[in-house]
Amino acid sequence: MTAPAPAVPSELELGRRRYRRRQTARSVLVAAASTVVFALVVWLTLVNTPGWAAVQGTFFDPSVAARAWPRVFQGLLLNLTVLVFAAAGVLVVSIVIATLRTLRGPVFFPLRAIAAGYTDVFRGMPLIIVLYLVGFGIPGLGFTDERPPAAVLGTVALVLVYSAYVSEVFRAGIEAVHPSQRLAARSLGLSHAQSMRLVILPQAVRKVTPALMNDLVAMQKDVGLISVLGAVDAVRAAQIETAAAFNFTPYVLAGLLFVLLALPLIRLTDWYTARMRRREQMGAVV
Repeated sequence: MTAPAPAVPSELELGRRRYRRRQTARSVLVAAASTVVFALVVWLTLVNTPGWAAVQGTFFDPSVAARAWPRVFQGLLLNLTVLVFAAAGVLVVSIVIATLRTLRGPVFFPLRAIAAGYTDVFRGMPLIIVLYLVGFGIPGLGFTDERPPAAVLGTVALVLVYSAYVSEVFRAGIEAVHPSQRLAARSLGLSHAQSMRLVILPQAVRKVTPALMNDLVAMQKDVGLISVLGAVDAVRAAQIETAAAFNFTPYVLAGLLFVLLALPLIRLTDWYTARMRRREQMGAVV
């Protein structure tokens, strides 16, 4: 037996590829030129406005940014810590909620009702209200002699809110898996839990990965709201530095740090989404 010969693209397909490469190069050049022209127009418009000098001194003062950098960066590290623990908590809680909502049979109705009520409540309630309720309500119950740290309470609030959103994403992915996959798994002798863990969830996660990444980007921004509980994160550090310098540059610095933190994940999301689209639209070679 000899190995089959590799598929060789036809002249028609090679011509199409050359045309697409030329079009891609042309599009890149046009996009770069239009971006440069647009940036120049915006810059010249800003610098020629009457109040630009005052705005520049109030929001873009390099000396104020340099003085605020250590404290704001230290606060950003707290935001990153909260983000890591909140993301792990959201992953676990949301999978549990999504699994409860997909249980079959009337005996599981109470669990489905509790899971549905959880998602309805926390998807409808603003995050900042949940932060206040958790941040000041839990310490008021007196479970411990000392008040839990604000970062811990903020993490709990983020997990409660974002688990409601992410659980619906997981549920959509689970329901998008064809029922034949579940039936095939059960016919092989797998239990419901084994079928969910080994067959359904891996396919569901692959289908909803771009949506999960977008939720992670959204949570990365909302981590800054833990400052309302008194945590000295990047936002609260910027507020302290702004009050000390009577200048808003620390807020701009904190905003830029959050943007730089989100950009790699945003680009990764775009790349993965494009990769999935190419794989789904991949056809035979002409």
